[in-house]
Amino acid sequence: MTEYKSDLLRLLSERGHIHQLTDAHGLDALAQKEVVVAYNGYDATASSLHVGNLASVMLLRRLQQAGHKPIALMGGGTTKVGDPSGKDESRKLLTEETIASNIAGIAKVFHRLLRFDDSATGAQMVNNADWLDQLGYIDLLRNVGPHFTVNRMLTFDSVKLRLDREQPLTFLEFNYMILQAYDFRELALRHGCRLQLGGSDQWGNIVNGIELTRRMNGIELFGLTTPLLTTADGAKMGKSVNGAVWLNEELLPHYDFWQFWRNTDDRDVGRFLRIFTDVPLDEIVRLEALEGSEINAAKVVLANEVTKLVRGEEAAKAAEATASATFAGGGLGADLPVWHVPAEGCTIIDALVGIGFAASRGEAKRLIAGGGAKLDGMAVSDENQAISLKSGEIRLSSGKKKHGILKPL
Repeated sequence: MTEYKSDLLRLLSERGHIHQLTDAHGLDALAQKEVVVAYNGYDATASSLHVGNLASVMLLRRLQQAGHKPIALMGGGTTKVGDPSGKDESRKLLTEETIASNIAGIAKVFHRLLRFDDSATGAQMVNNADWLDQLGYIDLLRNVGPHFTVNRMLTFDSVKLRLDREQPLTFLEFNYMILQAYDFRELALRHGCRLQLGGSDQWGNIVNGIELTRRMNGIELFGLTTPLLTTADGAKMGKSVNGAVWLNEELLPHYDFWQFWRNTDDRDVGRFLRIFTDVPLDEIVRLEALEGSEINAAKVVLANEVTKLVRGEEAAKAAEATASATFAGGGLGADLPVWHVPAEGCTIIDALVGIGFAASRGEAKRLIAGGGAKLDGMAVSDENQAISLKSGEIRLSSGKKKHGILKPL
């Protein structure tokens, strides 16, 4: 591990946040002598960020913890274009009303994880529509265009991926890297921003912004990327069998969010505690050394700490209580997903699809055939089994980790 002198880079290194740095020595020296203003950008393609975005939000939190100033840049302008990085096809174009609504939803998590005030290290939320919407196209072409060559733009992975697969890359998307570079320049001029943060897939875009600002204004900027986060089995971080693990409670119940972290692979516990929580490093060393069934205690700490940060302390307590009632006591936790059974009853297949444990009737049949469907802990083997709730609520389970409640309509 590289020995850094600044509190900022030492903290980021110890917590596993650093993948690449454009000028490690220069940034380390800058962070020792002044407050560094840094930003990360978020396009408003949905009404919530997901777990895959959480590492970058924690990066802004670490920056503030080390005595520096974070900027959360909302992509009100760039969302209208769409970032082709890592995408196989063009994004659906969103209306301005939808983008504004999505930004309002996304903003919630930042207000939980960052401190917003007027101090030197108080976080700021900025919208790149403030300058991108004002750009005259000809002015942009004349002032910024000469600093980009098509030859180099064609070498970026976001472009090569589409071309290699013979999938269309629109001229609109082709301009995204220019706009992101322009964002860095504008933030440097408007807010004194010196550092751009991002995932490893954003390295090229970050370097573009550094070079553009140096050529146009002679300002030295820096870039830092985080490692590509995958789970120990190689899966992309932030995805579950049911899709994205959303940070906002409107899109994912507290219990499901908590349970995602509780189900972490044993091999990932220490790494995730470093990146996604504020648990002290010496305590993490102790927790990640646990073996056998004892590692489950570390997973509960992970689930509680992340849920507390993202959803609040009450949400974490409720989710753990639900898990305890469901797993330890065999009861029906109050925070489990619920599906209401019609008065005339239903089949086990109807219930599995209705509560969301199976995406289709065919998937429900395969779950039953594999012995994964249970009613009150008893495996169901007959796909035509009828369910009535004359005797009260029933716990429906899919495998060992997914549980819900069937209630009378």
